[in-house]
Amino acid sequence: MTGMTFQASGTFDIDAWDAEKPYEEQGGTKLTRIHVGKTFHGDLVGTSSTELITVETAAGPVAYVGVEHLQGILHGREGTFVLQHSAGSEDGTPDTQWLRWLIVPTSGTGELAGIRGVGQITVGEDGGHSWALEYTLD
Repeated sequence: MTGMTFQASGTFDIDAWDAEKPYEEQGGTKLTRIHVGKTFHGDLVGTSSTELITVETAAGPVAYVGVEHLQGILHGREGTFVLQHSAGSEDGTPDTQWLRWLIVPTSGTGELAGIRGVGQITVGEDGGHSWALEYTLD
């Protein structure tokens, strides 16, 4: 039996942004590790802890990968899951950027065990962050 697909959305606040010194710099390209803490609002209420690796070139910040561990209540179901981030920009501008999430398939716990899905982050004109998630639950 396949589960229904659910749509969830909301906003998040960045509570912590701790960038280390770049661990590699060559030819104008910098790789930096950043720890991020967030609070989520909307269909998901909770907090998360994320480790990012960012790529910066002469064009500006152009890509990052990350792993985010979320704990909270999604549409009334309590548990945790892990998001894998893939994000970047073709030229360092917001016009060509993408910010995608993939729920790590085996990572759901509690009432969110079996969760799978994808999502994205949108940065508004005011710098605020909103998110959308499309997911299924076994």
